[in-house]
Amino acid sequence: MSINYNPHNKSHFLLLQDYFPAVANWLKLRSYICMSARQLVLRQRAELLGALCCGGSSEGLESVLDLLLSWGMLFWEDYQNVRVPGRALCANTRVLLDLVYTKGDETCQLLLAAFKQVLPEAQRAGLSFGNCRTADLENTRDDTKELHGTAIQTLQTDRPGLVRRLKDHIEGALEVLLHTGSFTPSDCDEVQLLVYTPSQQARRLLDQVRSKGEPAAKVLLQYFQQTEDHPSPFNQEAPPKECLSYQKKLRSTVSAQSHFLSTYGGTSSLSLEDIYTEGQLELAQGGSEAQPQTGALGLEDVVGLVGTLNQEADTVLVSGEAGSGKSTLLQRLHLLWARGAALHDFFLLFPFSCRRLSSEQRELSLRELLFLHCCWPDGDQDRIFQFILDHPHLILFTFDGLDEFMQSFSDSEQRHCCPTQCAPVPTLLFNLLQGSLMKGVRKVVTSRPEAVGPTLKRYLRKEVLLKGFSPGGIDCFVRKYLRDPTVATRVLESLRNNTALLGLCHIPVFCWIVSKCYKELLGCGEGEGSPQTITDVYLMILQHFFQRRASQRNTMGIGWVQEHQDTALHLGQLAMEGLGASCYVFTGTELQKCGVTEEDICMGFLIRSEDLSSSTNCKHYEFLHITMQCFFAALYIVLNNNLDRSTIPKLFQPQDRQQQPGFHRVCLGHCLTQQEGALKEANTAAETPNLQITATFVSGLLSQRHRSLLLLSCPGPTLDRKSKQVVTCLSKGIQKHFKSIPRPVEGEKKSMHAMPGFVWLIKCIHEMQDSRIARDTMAKLEVEHLKLTYCNIGPVECTALAYVLQHLRNPVGLQLDYNYVGDVGVEQLLPCLHVCHSVYLRHNNISDEGIRKLIEKGIQCERFQKIALFNNKLTDACTECFAHLLKTKQNFLSLRLGNNNITAAGAGQLAEGLRFNRSLQFLGLWGNKIGDKGAEAIANALKDSQTLVWLRLTKNCITRTGVECLILALEGNTSVKAVWLRGNELSPEEVEEMTQREPRLTF
Repeated sequence: MSINYNPHNKSHFLLLQDYFPAVANWLKLRSYICMSARQLVLRQRAELLGALCCGGSSEGLESVLDLLLSWGMLFWEDYQNVRVPGRALCANTRVLLDLVYTKGDETCQLLLAAFKQVLPEAQRAGLSFGNCRTADLENTRDDTKELHGTAIQTLQTDRPGLVRRLKDHIEGALEVLLHTGSFTPSDCDEVQLLVYTPSQQARRLLDQVRSKGEPAAKVLLQYFQQTEDHPSPFNQEAPPKECLSYQKKLRSTVSAQSHFLSTYGGTSSLSLEDIYTEGQLELAQGGSEAQPQTGALGLEDVVGLVGTLNQEADTVLVSGEAGSGKSTLLQRLHLLWARGAALHDFFLLFPFSCRRLSSEQRELSLRELLFLHCCWPDGDQDRIFQFILDHPHLILFTFDGLDEFMQSFSDSEQRHCCPTQCAPVPTLLFNLLQGSLMKGVRKVVTSRPEAVGPTLKRYLRKEVLLKGFSPGGIDCFVRKYLRDPTVATRVLESLRNNTALLGLCHIPVFCWIVSKCYKELLGCGEGEGSPQTITDVYLMILQHFFQRRASQRNTMGIGWVQEHQDTALHLGQLAMEGLGASCYVFTGTELQKCGVTEEDICMGFLIRSEDLSSSTNCKHYEFLHITMQCFFAALYIVLNNNLDRSTIPKLFQPQDRQQQPGFHRVCLGHCLTQQEGALKEANTAAETPNLQITATFVSGLLSQRHRSLLLLSCPGPTLDRKSKQVVTCLSKGIQKHFKSIPRPVEGEKKSMHAMPGFVWLIKCIHEMQDSRIARDTMAKLEVEHLKLTYCNIGPVECTALAYVLQHLRNPVGLQLDYNYVGDVGVEQLLPCLHVCHSVYLRHNNISDEGIRKLIEKGIQCERFQKIALFNNKLTDACTECFAHLLKTKQNFLSLRLGNNNITAAGAGQLAEGLRFNRSLQFLGLWGNKIGDKGAEAIANALKDSQTLVWLRLTKNCITRTGVECLILALEGNTSVKAVWLRGNELSPEEVEEMTQREPRLTF
């Protein structure tokens, strides 16, 4: 192709971009060189907007605002005009871009400098920042130092640093401000709203202090001064030069280990910096439904002070389901520390893999554990180790994959306190986590939730839940992985048209598979042929790897599973034996015993375990991911015609596995009958989740939708027999849960509190994709209330629940409080909304977008009458939907929106709906910010309401003015029985007076 390229001709540029994207990108950046900063902001407006909004978090925008305020480029009024609560992030960002553009070239130049400083490296790619030099920024900072005439000005010019320092000291600063009279309790509550991240709380505190004036600003600066007067021991003495040299070597080692994405083997060409996408982090609730949500957490909050429950403990647990990104999160922390970009409080970081520690047969001392498994010192080992012992608070240990450790922990574990005495590795590990050994060293442990028992949980400082990707995270990951914007857009469009697959992609490992297999995904089209279940997704990657090898010889036909049956059985046997022994790393000898050939290895499902291979001088292998090992074990169960008939029933009945030590030999069939006594009994806590995943895959593989694929590899009667066995097991398992339902107390509804095992069985039914099975299962469930709180319900589980629950014969109240449903999960639940008379979704990280879809569907469902959304991420933007609901559904009874971010504007919308509603009995707005104007709007609506019985306006910044409006409205309203107003801004005298005037008010 030959064209005379004209850089000003858009069609020429688009053509070049299609064929030579790298050249096009170079030419684009080259064309920016001569532009002014103002022109750059205008030309790159869409890219700048996308960079700050792609992840859905406002942290980037607020960080840019911090810098512009501190450099004196924005007035306080500008800041308030940009950061409008309740307005969409993209809208706020557009206002900032418009504002800066009008201020001229210098402000635009500093805006680009702020973007360059705030954006991660991957998001800076393709953007031009002009000629913003470090020296210019330093001059700007020097100029703003002249503004330090008042305390308020100091807070503004030092704002970025103050935010970083404040986020771990919010409670201390508030305590001082409250004690000095600078803040009221209401001010403190506003700062600590549960929808705020720690950084956002720090900014709100600074904003609140500014509004209070110079005295409050001086109190806060004095608080900072006092904390600086007590520096840490690390700042008081310089580490020995041997330790500094060791730190440098350790940083280099950790950086090298963390540079490329270590999970999903075979992706070693992916730079962690380029692909890393933040998952959703939240504090565990500790089993108390009354405990409020603390808000989203940042990566450094994992080891920070926020959420600490046990000050005496040193161990932080990061728990998440298989594939949720736990290992990648730790790897990111390691890389940030190694580069000096985070975790500045820790001088040394020692990373451990529990998978590798499980294979360590020697007894080791703590010293040997650190130096052999992490980094060997070049200098004086004694002095370095003594520094570690003397400064435990400067040391961080991380242990990845505790659920893969073969030994469970109990209080009967041998106590070991001596750092130089040798002991078995499990003894060292338990005593480190428990605190008997190296007390004061911070430890971060990752694990699946089920693998951490109550014994170990007693020694936790806090537990952090990793809940996978948000919708914005899915978008971000796909675009980073695929890199080609056109392909990424097509894949994302395909996901949006397939809500079941979109729900699966909230789990990072599934998102990776979908991104890796994009050709197969786009080739299967929409409808029944597109992936719907977890099994579909794993068959897609199986086909992808087989196709990659087959393409070197010929194309694969419809019998592609049969063509590679030997490989599937070899790897399946290896996977099954490994699960039976809680073994995830295999030697070459173990591969040979299962018939695994070099060609099987070249397929790509097994990867070299580099750490073990280099330390033992023999090759070790592991599966790409633990879920891949479970999938191959399931393939082995389905494709092996000589499998013991009791294998499937044993797989689905965990209580039988625990009672019969011989289960593993039975389950693994004939291949293990000659090895009796050689198999270790696995730790049940770690074993059960993997076998449940395997059972889920078995259910999916034996569904009718995959029968034609497997018929060429397995006789039809055998498939039918195994499929009937699965259906029988599922039916028995579900019936067992139904039989456990207690008889209701007289006057109460019959309810069932389901356990996580029930959810697993529901997921297995969904994998089979047989509506008859789902209908028969639900025919025997006769309850009015189904409670699934604290059951780790995410979008994947919501898809399965909706698939099964839609077949209920009678309406039910569905309670999903304290899970992580999110907006994607809400959309997955819509198919079963017609059988729900009430839906409880407290503390589920749901935003306005998710609620908009739910209400849109709920208006069409006659039975839908109640909803509870306490402690989510709702703003005024969703209240118009609720107002429409109230106007439309004249049988709606209860609306509970407590502890969100609804202001007077949102209360006005709700009041408008309430005026036209003739059925609502309960309205809860606890813990919002409706103020006097919102109270007045609701009071006016009460004059027309004839059904409302219960109104809760606790903690809503309401003063005497707002309460007077409510008292006036209640004079003509006889239906309301109680109005809750605790925690508002009234004096004790006002409370007493108003209680006497209107007894229905409760303070």
